[in-house]
Amino acid sequence: MNRVCLTLPTNRPCSATLTALHAEAAYAARHFGADVQLLILDSADAATRAGHTRTVAALPPEPGVTVHHLDEEAQRDFLRRVIRKAGLPGPERLLRLMLPPAVSYGACTNRAFLLAAALGCDSVHRRDSDSTYQLHAGRPVFPVHHELPWLGRPAAEAAGAVTRTDLDPALSHRPVSLAGASFIGELSVDIGEIRRLDEAVHHDVVSLWAPGDWPEDRTRALVEESFTGAGTAPFTGDHATLTVVDPMRVDMCNIALDRAVYERVPLPPATDTIGSDYFLLHLVHDAGLPGILHNRHIENFHTPERRTTTGFPAYQRRFVKFLLSMLYFHDVYDRMAAEGAGLLDARHQVRPDRIVDLLRESTTLDRTENVWRLDRIDTAYRKLGGRYAKFVDELASDRSELLDQAQRDIEAFADLTEAWPALVEAARP
Repeated sequence: MNRVCLTLPTNRPCSATLTALHAEAAYAARHFGADVQLLILDSADAATRAGHTRTVAALPPEPGVTVHHLDEEAQRDFLRRVIRKAGLPGPERLLRLMLPPAVSYGACTNRAFLLAAALGCDSVHRRDSDSTYQLHAGRPVFPVHHELPWLGRPAAEAAGAVTRTDLDPALSHRPVSLAGASFIGELSVDIGEIRRLDEAVHHDVVSLWAPGDWPEDRTRALVEESFTGAGTAPFTGDHATLTVVDPMRVDMCNIALDRAVYERVPLPPATDTIGSDYFLLHLVHDAGLPGILHNRHIENFHTPERRTTTGFPAYQRRFVKFLLSMLYFHDVYDRMAAEGAGLLDARHQVRPDRIVDLLRESTTLDRTENVWRLDRIDTAYRKLGGRYAKFVDELASDRSELLDQAQRDIEAFADLTEAWPALVEAARP
């Protein structure tokens, strides 16, 4: 029986999402005979966690579905055991990288990866708490429908089950390593207000995640599609393509990865940085590993805390740190693309050692481009005025620290990637 991990990391109230996720788990068990380990990683406050606990307790028993609801203390205990068993140097630093005190999209998913290894799972299927399933003919549109059963099997075996094949036949013997779709609804990054206030400022800000040397026409095209997902058109029927999946076509709220990917390389553990959980999408693409791109898009929405007095500057800082991280990630992505199959070993599995080298080499890059990014953000936000101008007033004193943090985040990612195979081995039963 195929054992899979369907996981939801959360730090907010999401009882309705938990109930819906359980229904997807039951669907996977009934329709595919999967042994579903439903893993809820709960970093919410005590009162919210108590509500989640009541929701989980009320879920009806489903054959083939096992529910795990872990608060941060339980996650910390698990990590301490794994790190101790791995016998790696700097155990307390490793624990902070895996369970930092601040928000980290990469770290919460890394914890799911290690727990999936501990549970003996063949794949991880990730969802987000600020999204929901579409309905079609009154029934939920579950992405797991396309995620099972092809992950880990040669792409040639999946060819007959998809609507279309857009894969070089020379890659058909490689394993299906990813299955995913995107989202409809609100932008994935909560900057819609900037676009409503000033289209030109929106362009200036969003363009900062492109490499600094891109021509204007290419940058403009990136801005137009950035954070828009699959638009707003609802699901009307299934379509799936066997391909090397473009990272721009999928979202981490709607993704499944084979264990041969996430057990080899983790996600960046950067804190207070949006988009820090997308690295593996680029790695799978650049290494030429096949995937299934489908159209069971999840519906995205924004929770209100990002727009509160305290939530607004915190979220904007995460956005700024994302823009600064791109100096390093664009360099790594370009070099991964140039290496292609050189990122894989003889078994068509990704090589962690090569990723570590690329990450470490990127940390020597000149920071001038990031200084320019901070200057552009300052100018753009001052044009918007109000709380945006206030935000960059507060940001001004942190410029040096932000530049340092962006570099340190990559160094930490390299360190974690180097330690990762030993951590995964220690997590296994």
